[in-house]
Amino acid sequence: MSKGLVWLAGETSGDFIASLILPEVRALYPEEPMQGIGGDRMIEAGLTPWHHSSVLSVRGYVEVLKKLPSLVKLRAEMKRRILEATPRAFIGVDAPDFNLAIEEHVRERGIKTVHLVCPSIWAWRPERIHQIKRAVDHMLLIFPFEKKLMDEAGIESTYIGHPLAREIPMHPDKAVAREALQLDPLGPVFAVMPGSRQAEVAWCGPRFFGACEKVLEFDRRAIFLVPAADEARRAQIESLLAQYPNVKQATRLVAGQSHTVMQASDAILVASGTATLEAALFKRPMVVGYAMPGLTGLLMLKKGTTPWVSLPNILAGETLVPELLQYYCRPEPLAFALWQAYLKRDDSRLMERFYAMHESLLRDTPALASEAIRNVCG
Repeated sequence: MSKGLVWLAGETSGDFIASLILPEVRALYPEEPMQGIGGDRMIEAGLTPWHHSSVLSVRGYVEVLKKLPSLVKLRAEMKRRILEATPRAFIGVDAPDFNLAIEEHVRERGIKTVHLVCPSIWAWRPERIHQIKRAVDHMLLIFPFEKKLMDEAGIESTYIGHPLAREIPMHPDKAVAREALQLDPLGPVFAVMPGSRQAEVAWCGPRFFGACEKVLEFDRRAIFLVPAADEARRAQIESLLAQYPNVKQATRLVAGQSHTVMQASDAILVASGTATLEAALFKRPMVVGYAMPGLTGLLMLKKGTTPWVSLPNILAGETLVPELLQYYCRPEPLAFALWQAYLKRDDSRLMERFYAMHESLLRDTPALASEAIRNVCG
C-alpha cells in the first residue's frame, strides 16, 4: 500500500479548511494513508496524526523564542519522516513560516508539494513569492485576485473559494441570532471584537471600550456583544471592562459564538483580521480598528503593499469600510465612525458589495481542491 499524502496544518483555521478537503482526497485514495500534523477536525476527518497541531501553536515573539528549539527539531523531524514515507504529495496548510521550508526541502528531493492558503504576499512581504516558486508545485487559493499573482510568477494554482463563504449563510437572520442569545433589545446592538490574542486585546481593548463609552452618549439603550475566544481572553476582557462601569453594565460577554454575535448585531467594531471578512459575509456595516506597539506598527504599515489592511477593502479594491489604525484608533473617532455605520446599516450600495463579495468567494471548495491535488499526484 504505502504512498498516500502527508498533511501539515499548524493553526485552527488551517485545521478547519483541511478537514473539509481531506475526506474527498481520502475517497480518491481509499487504501492509502493520510498522515501528518493536524488538529481535532482533521483527525476526525481521517488523519493519522504524527503530532497534534497544538505543538505548533505559538503566539507572540517571546513565546516563539521560547519554543524555537523545539520547532526547529520538529521541522527537521518532519523533513525526515516525509522523505521516509515517500507520499504522493506533501500538503502544507497555511503556516508559511513553518511549511514553506519543508516544502522546499522535500520538493528538491522529488516529493510533489501543494500549499493550501496562499501567504498574504499582496499585503505583506511580497518577496516571499520567490520562495513559493521554489517550494510549491501547486498553490490552492482562497481569494480570486491571488490567481493573477500566481500566473505572473509562473506558479501553478487553483482558486478554490473561501470556506467561510459556504459556512456563513447568504442571507443571515438577525432575529434568529438574537433569540439564540436570548436578546430582546430596545436600542442598537453592536458587536465589539478587539481580537483573540492577548496583545490584540491589550492594545485594542481600551480603545474599543472607550469608544463604547462614547456611543452610550448617543444612545443609552445600546448593547455591546463581546465574544471571548477562551477563558484567558474572557478574564482579560473582564478586567478591562471593570475600568468602564457604564460599558460593563451594557455589555454581554459571550463565550465564543463570534458568528452568532456578528449575526445578532446592527454594526460591528472589529480588529483587523479574518473577522473583518466574516463581518462582510454577515452583511454587517463595520469599523475596523487596530493598534499595536509603535515600532511594530510602523514596520507593518511601511511594509504593507496595499492601501488597506482589512479584507473587505482589499477584496473590493476600494474603501468600503472605515479603517482607523494606530494613532487614529482612538475612542472618539472610533465611536463616531461606529455610530455612522449603525445609522447607515441598511445602505443599499454597501449591501450590494457585500453580497457580490460573498458570491465571488462561494465555490465547491472540497471538490475543486481534491481535483487539483489529484492532478498533482497523478
